[in-house]
Amino acid sequence: MRPGTTLLEAARLAGRPIAVRCGGKAACLMCKLGVHPEHGEAGLSRPTPQERHKLGEGVATRLGCQCRALGDCHAVLPEDPLKAAVRRQLERQAEEDDDSWLRSFRMKDQEEPQ
Repeated sequence: MRPGTTLLEAARLAGRPIAVRCGGKAACLMCKLGVHPEHGEAGLSRPTPQERHKLGEGVATRLGCQCRALGDCHAVLPEDPLKAAVRRQLERQAEEDDDSWLRSFRMKDQEEPQ
C-alpha cells in the first residue's frame, strides 16, 4: 500500500471492505474507524476539515474515506452492519430468555407456602 492511501481503500485492498453509501465523500459516516488505543494517531494523516465538521475535535474516531495512511498505522474496523444487527438480535433474545427464566423462578418462589 502506498503512503497517502485512504483507510477505506486500504481496508478494501486487505480484503476487509467497508460498506459506504456516499462513495467516500464524508457524507454517510458509515466508514467510521476507531483509533487504536495503544497506537493513537501515529502514521495517520491529520483530520480533514470534513472529518472535524462531522466528528468534532478530540474524538478517537476517524472517517476511513478521509483519513490517509502515511506509514505504519493501526485502526479498529467497524463491525459489518448485517453481523451487528444479527448480534444485537441474538443478545436481545438471550436477555429475554434470561428474563423469562428469572420471572418463572420468582413466580415459583412466591407460590411456595412459607
